[in-house]
Amino acid sequence: HNTSAVRKMLTRISRLSPLRRYASTSRPYSTLVDLRSDTVTKPTEPMLNCALSAPTGDDVLGEDPTVLALEEYTADLFGKESGLFVPTGTMSNLIAILAHCHGRASEMIIGSQSHICLWEGGNAANLGGVSSKQIQENYDGTLDLDSMRDCYRSDNDDHFAKTELICLENTHNVMGGRALEKTYIDEVSTFAKDLGVKVHIDGARIFNASVSLNTPVAELCSGADSVSICLSKGLGAPLGSVLVGEKEFIRLAKRARKRCGGGMRQVGVVASMGKFAIQNNVSRLSIDHSRAEKIATALHEAGFKQPQQGKVDTNIVYFGLPDHSNVTRNELCDRLRKEYGILLSGGYNKGGELFRICTHMDINDEDVDRAVEDIISLCLKA
Repeated sequence: HNTSAVRKMLTRISRLSPLRRYASTSRPYSTLVDLRSDTVTKPTEPMLNCALSAPTGDDVLGEDPTVLALEEYTADLFGKESGLFVPTGTMSNLIAILAHCHGRASEMIIGSQSHICLWEGGNAANLGGVSSKQIQENYDGTLDLDSMRDCYRSDNDDHFAKTELICLENTHNVMGGRALEKTYIDEVSTFAKDLGVKVHIDGARIFNASVSLNTPVAELCSGADSVSICLSKGLGAPLGSVLVGEKEFIRLAKRARKRCGGGMRQVGVVASMGKFAIQNNVSRLSIDHSRAEKIATALHEAGFKQPQQGKVDTNIVYFGLPDHSNVTRNELCDRLRKEYGILLSGGYNKGGELFRICTHMDINDEDVDRAVEDIISLCLKA
């Protein structure tokens, strides 16, 4: 690794004031820098003001005007016929699967490292009765078409569940926040149509992909039958997702939402914050991307292991400890939090060797510099 870069970084750290060098004194750090996820953000005052003035009604009865406005606005933005507001991204993905796999004995094709596969409680199987064929993603988050073809099953054999759905994740979290390009999504769409299969995009961070690729979401997702859009990942809303697709698909998804306990009443207070988030906080995502790239580059130059080799697409950075680190992988998160006030998440990849940093709107450039300096100092300073 770049020994000169590490030496310069440690020299800068050693020159910081005792108050600034949190680990070298008994003084407490004044603030936390929370890099665990882009879901830890707090609603801003303008966003909260939207909630206070939002007209409301009973959304279960379809009478909340603010929810209806959010659904229509988001559907139009993505070039789809209809939208449906739901409390969580996990529920949004689940009811999308249930709507696409409305019949029994259905199966979907998903990535083995996807959020749907790893972190949604196996809900498609245990709540929806939908089995899955899991494919290892390529390094860029894509699924190989030949592998998907091998997984495809028609209903002409009694032994098989019928393939009804392909799920993509954009951006792909575990693969380093990689953004799937329009050409690939269109290729999957054409492939799926030839087989009579639908395509769903888990777009929890779809706006990050759009900004990274400089491609409008309607264009990026034109080949997908449905898209789940999270309002609390990177956009600053306190909760909520919007599912978009054709009218009949949304009708079935709304029925599935009710079965999952997702019917809400005067929820326009929250929907108003979601609409504010889309209208005001998408363009600034490029700032998060730049900060993530800065962190990734600094850690890579200091000898930290990185699947991205210091390059990132969006706001997610994965890294592993350098050789001869002063701390073990089991110690890093705990010591960073207690001694430096830096929060990040660990335990990723086989053996838990990778850690994740997620940039977001509630951190600034000083927080980024502080996090980089403190991680390097803790791991490498003699």
